[in-house]
Amino acid sequence: MNLPKRVFYKIKYTVHKLLHWEYWPQEIVYFIVYPYYAWIAFRLRAAGFFVIANPHDGEMNFLMESKIKIYNHIPTPYYPTTIYVEPNQDFNFILNEVKLVQIPFPFITKPNVGHKGIGVNKIYSEVELLAHHQSVKHPYLIQRLVEFEHEIGLFWVRFPNESKGKLTGIVYKEYLHVIGDGKRTLEQLIYADARTYYQLHYLEEKFKNEWNTVLPKDEKLIIVPFGSHFRGSKFIDYSEKITPKLIETFNAICTQINGYYYGRMDIKFDNWKDLEDGKNFAIIETNGAGSEPTHIYDPNHSIFFAWKEIVRHLSYLQKVCLQNKQKGYQTANLKQLLKMYNEYKVYMKEIE
Repeated sequence: MNLPKRVFYKIKYTVHKLLHWEYWPQEIVYFIVYPYYAWIAFRLRAAGFFVIANPHDGEMNFLMESKIKIYNHIPTPYYPTTIYVEPNQDFNFILNEVKLVQIPFPFITKPNVGHKGIGVNKIYSEVELLAHHQSVKHPYLIQRLVEFEHEIGLFWVRFPNESKGKLTGIVYKEYLHVIGDGKRTLEQLIYADARTYYQLHYLEEKFKNEWNTVLPKDEKLIIVPFGSHFRGSKFIDYSEKITPKLIETFNAICTQINGYYYGRMDIKFDNWKDLEDGKNFAIIETNGAGSEPTHIYDPNHSIFFAWKEIVRHLSYLQKVCLQNKQKGYQTANLKQLLKMYNEYKVYMKEIE
């Protein structure tokens, strides 16, 4: 694409980003609710009150949560087969581990500590796995690919003094894709939509061999197969799908997870009926106190709806942490919180 057109699209989609709050930086979206957070911190007498939302084994859990430790608290039938890998491990040993637990290609690799889908990859061969292994600086996970068609984020809250919890929101994740018209090239289709354009830096490299290919009419090509808003997925509010049966099913599941009171589970599943019955699904991620109620990012929702939902979930978080504090769990002070945040910033730069 020539330079004048590139400039035109850059201006067009910069304006689009300014007018659509779902693309605003998180600091701006959350700016108006910071005073409420400060009030909760004052009331609980702890800047880092949220680290005791999910006190697995009494650990402080927030920014640098280990995914493998979280998986170890989830009953095995509910998540895909996963192995933990250190960056200095012998590659042949890793291959043997993969074969031993019967994880076939393609599979998923993801950082053991991650955020927003950064560093998640789909690995198709031993050659790709070797290249990945040689490039990483931090521990990562190898996980069986879950083939179920649908993915949601399901927000769960249970107050520690109560035996049952509730579902407070569901987001459906529509993977980033284009649909061919038999006329335009892949490049033109990507430039034609804001959501795909914002992933241009990644897509130009990934599809460099197919960049000028014309997609047949009505052919759907999923170009980022991960349910991450940061990586282009469209988030749709499916909270109306919350039913008494679904709540009952996830009460039974979540109460089996040690120390889990607040957070969002990312789930792949076959169909809604089976999900309600607790069949044909897999929990692929479990996020804690740092979880967002991501159904707010539905393009049909206003920023005012988002603020209302963020405040609602902060009120739940306050109650969870207050009850856990009363049980004797230790919160983090400002010094500990800043140390945790600085470590996290350095880590995220490295995995990006």
